[in-house]
Amino acid sequence: MSRLHEVFTSLRSCKRCALVPYITAGDPSPELTVPLMQALVKAGADVIELGVPFSDPMADGPVIQRAGERSLAKGVGLRHVLQMVKHFRQDDQVTPVVLMGYANPIEALGIEQFASLSGQAGVDGVITVDYPPEEAGRFVQVIQRAGIDPIFLLSPTTAADRIELILKQAAGFIYYVSLRGVTGSSNLDIDDVRSQIETIRSRTSLPIGVGFGIRDPEHAAQVAQFADAVIIGSRLVAEVEAAGDDAVPRLAELLEQFRRAVDEVAR
Repeated sequence: MSRLHEVFTSLRSCKRCALVPYITAGDPSPELTVPLMQALVKAGADVIELGVPFSDPMADGPVIQRAGERSLAKGVGLRHVLQMVKHFRQDDQVTPVVLMGYANPIEALGIEQFASLSGQAGVDGVITVDYPPEEAGRFVQVIQRAGIDPIFLLSPTTAADRIELILKQAAGFIYYVSLRGVTGSSNLDIDDVRSQIETIRSRTSLPIGVGFGIRDPEHAAQVAQFADAVIIGSRLVAEVEAAGDDAVPRLAELLEQFRRAVDEVAR
């Protein structure tokens, strides 16, 4: 049983929603990435989503783009990110770690090599924004052989036939993009997201996480009423940008606010 499956099964049994913070590996510095991951777990994270910096992050808004640029400027690449996960695993064998990034670094390393190194490091899932489900068959097979869950994005504009194709290949959980646009966009329509989640849930038993546009604890609490996971990205990355070397305590304090808000929701 995968770590992701164990976490979501445990949370479902006690009717709790998962809290999934996102940070960009290497930001504000490579030395602070693992301490940030550890602090987020202590602050209430159920899963850590770790962004792999890339030079052309098409799905990311300005906040995460800047984080990626800062990380790349410090020389952080995919191999470094995997070493960070391996370091994190020395003290934490329980919390799932999901990588989020783009196909180019994976293809440059080689899919087989990526899967092998990721499995050895302790990666639990991979979200690759630009591997379309129609072309992801080999990638899915290779990472699943390494014990890694392929996690796909669904959005308000995903056609019904593509939803079916994605649901056949996905594992771990489904990542629902709650609005049109890039990460960090605003104007979250809670009623529309709820309706979309209900439709997806009728077609899969996989947990469904909601991300993009959740900027404050109040929105997180609203989403937690119907989602299996609340994913917080740009809001946390903006806090890292503002805090710099003080990012660890500042990010932990902010995530604790989200944790309290999510836990107050009874489903």
